[in-house]
Amino acid sequence: MQIARPYAAALYDLAQDDKTVDAVEAGLAAIARLAGESADFERFLRSPVISADVKAATIETILAQAKVHPTVANFVKVVARNGRLFALPTIIKSFRALAAEGRGEISAEVTSAAPLSKAQLSDLAQTLKRKIGKTVTLNEHVDASLIGGLVVKVGSRMVDSSLKTKLTAMKIAMKEVG
Repeated sequence: MQIARPYAAALYDLAQDDKTVDAVEAGLAAIARLAGESADFERFLRSPVISADVKAATIETILAQAKVHPTVANFVKVVARNGRLFALPTIIKSFRALAAEGRGEISAEVTSAAPLSKAQLSDLAQTLKRKIGKTVTLNEHVDASLIGGLVVKVGSRMVDSSLKTKLTAMKIAMKEVG
């Protein structure tokens, strides 16, 4: 989404100037987690039916309770007032990529059927670091439809070890046999 990159770049520049990149990234990660865990919140962000004014007022209440970094709160309010909340997940993803690039890291998208423990995330990050040769920042997503296993995307490479994919492959193989 082309609209996300300029917003993410502006926020990154602001956070760099204020030396708050880590705090802003943590605040954005909290919002991304909320959107990932709540289908209602995600629908709210994407809904074209809800006016920008209503979204801005609602998001202000949510941000007050979430206690995110003030820069994050102000940024999300601006995005809401501009009627761009539908792009917020992509903006967050772009910001995280810019922050990782600024630290000399590479980011990986990790989707699992259930939330991973800190130990599992640490092991995965270390494994990816050995394979790639760079520190890897993991962006977690939960998708219960995977049933089990992981889908890991690093750049243009993807490793899909989910049960859903394996079952689909078996189903196709069974149709070819029968």
